[in-house]
Order: sequence, then structure tokens, then C-alpha cells
Amino acid sequence: MPRGIRKGDLPEKTCATCGRPFTWRRKWERVWDQVRYCSDRCRRTRKSAKEEAGRP
Repeated sequence: MPRGIRKGDLPEKTCATCGRPFTWRRKWERVWDQVRYCSDRCRRTRKSAKEEAGRP
């Protein structure tokens, strides 16, 4: 019998930038409640979009 958890059983969230679903990763184990973006690229894109919106 296989050990571990199936990928389909992992929790999912939707990325705040691109809107795509992404699943739990071991490196996010302690901060899963704070994770909002699926990748560093989405996180960077979101920050620069906010900065540009605030500029005159």
C-alpha cells in the first residue's frame, strides 16, 4: 500500500494575481494561511501594479 498523501487531496488556493489554482507545498507548511500568490513572478507583478497605480 502506498504511503503519503495524494496530490489531489492537498489543499488549494487561488492566486490573487493570475487567478489560477495552486496547491499546498511543503515549504509553505508553516505559513499556508499567509500565502496569496502562486509564484514569485505573480508576487512581483502584483507589487509593481500597486506602485504604478499610486503614481500620478
